[in-house]
Amino acid sequence: MGVGADAPVSGNRGNRPVVAVAGRPAGSLSDSPGSHVLRAAMAADMGSVLKVGQLVQIFQPSPEISIEDYMNFHPNVTFDWEEKKLIYFTPNAVTLWRCTTILTKEPETLEWIAGFSPDQILVDIGANVGMYTIWAAITAGVRVYSFEPESQNYAILTENIRLNNLQNSVTAFCTAISDRTELGELFLGHIDAGGSGHTFGQSTGHMLQPIISPFRQGCISFTLDELVANGSIQCPDNIKIDVDGIEHKVMQGLMKTLENDTVKSVLIELNTHLEEHRSLIGELTDLGFELREEVLETSLPKEGVWEGIGNHIFYR
Repeated sequence: MGVGADAPVSGNRGNRPVVAVAGRPAGSLSDSPGSHVLRAAMAADMGSVLKVGQLVQIFQPSPEISIEDYMNFHPNVTFDWEEKKLIYFTPNAVTLWRCTTILTKEPETLEWIAGFSPDQILVDIGANVGMYTIWAAITAGVRVYSFEPESQNYAILTENIRLNNLQNSVTAFCTAISDRTELGELFLGHIDAGGSGHTFGQSTGHMLQPIISPFRQGCISFTLDELVANGSIQCPDNIKIDVDGIEHKVMQGLMKTLENDTVKSVLIELNTHLEEHRSLIGELTDLGFELREEVLETSLPKEGVWEGIGNHIFYR
């Protein structure tokens, strides 16, 4: 879902992570003329959910700062979650926002991941910077194949894999998943790293309406069916699909995979205003999947730009 689709934070959700937000090692830039310190609690919705460990240093280079200091600046957020540590690279405000809202933006996704067992495989289609890829690999211990075609997001996703030493359990591909194998273009919805709303093969918004993309990049797409059939990836137990409007195209390219009883669950963001999306519910039902209706009470916004658009979770 788009960057503006965050849900308000409210109340105690049980386990609370201790979060350390840092740039360079403590004290290394705190007195530099070209830097200033910003409390990680600057997000109004952060205080009731997150315990802030350190301060985040937002580095603004100046002539007094050496090139070595500039090159070594590496802002990141660390979560301590149920005796496990997760690290996310946060080079800008968008990626920091994704960290401050991870417990509240899609709580149904975290609950879904919590039901995985360590011997399972997750395919994350539209992984963005890897918020849920990293969460699933560390908290559930699953094997993950991630697909993110946007170049900046893919670079951060890969860095998050490196920071968490997950190269043996997470494999990320800078490619789109769609209804055909094709060399084409990815139309960006935003040019900021961590942004969303990117679509492969067509410049459309979340209502599939034509939009003017601020930038487009070269890209290649595959069908998931092809990748599973040729052994490039293993058949997954769980599939997550969040591609901001063209979910129906992704689904058209993985129907054979869904016929495999290995697949136990599918989480897919659907726009209930689009017939192309509504029809997917019936197709999944025909394959033996059951929609968890109760999830829709909280996953579907009831007003605003994203009204009627949210995660649908199916189990078999």
